[in-house]
Amino acid sequence: MSLQSMTGFARAQGLAECGLASGKWTWEFRSVNAKGLDVRLRLPSGFDAIESQCRKTITEALTRGNIQASLLFERQNGGTVPSINQGALEAVLDSAEQLRERIGGAPLSLDAIIAIKGVLEFAEEEASEEEIEARNVMVLNGLNVTLDDLSSARRSEGVAISGVLEDQLSKIGDLVEVVENDPSRTPLAIRERLEAQLAPLIHDASQIDPQRLHQEAAMLATKADLREEIDRLKAHVEAGRELITAGGPVGRKLDFLAQEFNRECNTICSKSNARTVTTAGLEMKVLIDQFREQIQNLE
Repeated sequence: MSLQSMTGFARAQGLAECGLASGKWTWEFRSVNAKGLDVRLRLPSGFDAIESQCRKTITEALTRGNIQASLLFERQNGGTVPSINQGALEAVLDSAEQLRERIGGAPLSLDAIIAIKGVLEFAEEEASEEEIEARNVMVLNGLNVTLDDLSSARRSEGVAISGVLEDQLSKIGDLVEVVENDPSRTPLAIRERLEAQLAPLIHDASQIDPQRLHQEAAMLATKADLREEIDRLKAHVEAGRELITAGGPVGRKLDFLAQEFNRECNTICSKSNARTVTTAGLEMKVLIDQFREQIQNLE
């Protein structure tokens, strides 16, 4: 399973042929980064019955991302049928008759009556329940098609991000090797550094307990050792590679791993007594920040 980005776009169209409910559907999906899964669904009037199913389908397919899904439906079959508003017609006829009795004149013609606003109304033909149900099924099938396209787009970007992450892990691993093999970490270098640090104290050694001095030197050497941090960083590099290889929704795990990378790197920089180690640590911090930025795009 490959990694999947949270960023993607998909659009699909189709024709639902189902009598008076027929029409052209267009699904459009946009996905961007989010801490969790936030689905914003927009459906046209008359599609309330499928809203819950749409949300269920989306939440089962995706685990993270801000998802904006919208449906456009253009009705094709059916039309409008005329009908007489009986109440309006009776009111018009009564008024006309009252006027004719008062001022005379010929009765209203049919054309004149129909031309009066509100007497003749037009309404869309109603589709049957079976036709609407068939249309909804086709629209939901279109949702699945569009969702597959979105997932494919997110996977494609995820593959590209995987390559970037693997390259960054390799560079972090190289810098860990630089720190591990730095000459300042050899026993001789550590001894010379300790001797230089203790020289001012040894100069006036009459007031110093030799045993306490030995203990302090041992503690100083232990604190300055980077073995533990180096081993952890190596383990983190391998863990990162395993997560990338495993794929799936591992964005949160990789983000946590990036925090651990940063913690160990900060410790190395704080313990460092050599410019070369500090430089390698700072370069590593830059790579870790870049690594974490890429992870924010992953599901």
